[in-house]
Amino acid sequence: MSHLELVALLAQAQGKGGGSPMPGCGGGGITGLLPMIVLFVLFYFLLIRPQQKKAKEHQGMLSDLKRGDMVITGGGMLGRVTGLTDKVLTVEVAEKIRLRVLRSHVLGKQSDGGEN
Repeated sequence: MSHLELVALLAQAQGKGGGSPMPGCGGGGITGLLPMIVLFVLFYFLLIRPQQKKAKEHQGMLSDLKRGDMVITGGGMLGRVTGLTDKVLTVEVAEKIRLRVLRSHVLGKQSDGGEN
């Protein structure tokens, strides 16, 4: 049998099958979207949801700040809150040295309350 006859025979055999060479791989409808849906759900529970939870906790901490709290700013400054407005805090970093800091740049409260 020649090479051309084998190719013709193969083409003829595939034509008679009437479907894809691998059964079950045609995949349409929901089965084609299922892997993407599963990936989205995983991303949501492993990345998006924890990040939203942390942002909500940070907003809560910022809204609960009051005078006398020790805070850490985004620039690495440690100080005591001496004044508050809606968007700006006044932070005393040393005796009689006060800085105005945006609330959004406060990373958190200093837990021990003392300076080293």
